[in-house]
Amino acid sequence: MTVAITGSGQGIGLAMAHRLAAQGANIVISDIDADKAAAAASEVRASGASVISVRADVTSADDCTSLVAAAVAEFGSLEMMVCNAGIVQVKPFLEVSADDWNRTMNVNVTGTMLTMQAAARQILTQEAMGDGRPKGKIVAIASIAGRYAAGPMAPIIPHYRASKAAVISLTHSASATFAPHITVNAICPGLVETDMWKLIDEQWSAVEGWETGTAWKTRTSAVPLGRPQTSDDVAGLAEFLASPASDYMTGQSINIDGGLTVG
Repeated sequence: MTVAITGSGQGIGLAMAHRLAAQGANIVISDIDADKAAAAASEVRASGASVISVRADVTSADDCTSLVAAAVAEFGSLEMMVCNAGIVQVKPFLEVSADDWNRTMNVNVTGTMLTMQAAARQILTQEAMGDGRPKGKIVAIASIAGRYAAGPMAPIIPHYRASKAAVISLTHSASATFAPHITVNAICPGLVETDMWKLIDEQWSAVEGWETGTAWKTRTSAVPLGRPQTSDDVAGLAEFLASPASDYMTGQSINIDGGLTVG
């Protein structure tokens, strides 16, 4: 199985690369930062995995097509695409500019769509992965921010929330479009301890006039399972979605958030 993961130079994407490589998958690490992608590939390759790195800007249709072509040129096929690349910005609703909105939507929504399209065009040309199995799988990384009703962060990430709701909607549309040949599902993480959340904490604390670290501590204190989420928690769900055990699942957006959205 060959798996390409966008935005996998760090964080959740890199954790998924490690987890899927450990299961024997060929890995294509992709990031807009070529050096970061290459370093991540070396890290995963050290475990004995087959890995290549590709510099790709997901907002470019040509880059998305080239990413898929590189995977096929190296490994002969592409069975799974993880649309992980994304950005976040903390700004009060009335301060979000058109440029802020457009940049967030371009990376998080347009980037996901273009990556899905490039992957699907290739996967549809391939044979099924086995008897009764699909030809391949697409997984989008959304967020609980795109699902549940207004919470404490709603006033300061309206454009991010809207973008992740759109990713969930794209997942529904893609699953209907590509069934029965490709399964398409979305993962909705909660509060994952990554560089992205460090940025959120810094920006949110600045908006509120808090000491840095306060936003993170306050938000994670509400998690029923009693700890922040790790990238590897998300990678475990990606491993399930890559496996035959998930072959009958499509069109789903799955919360994995330590119980934060229960009730």
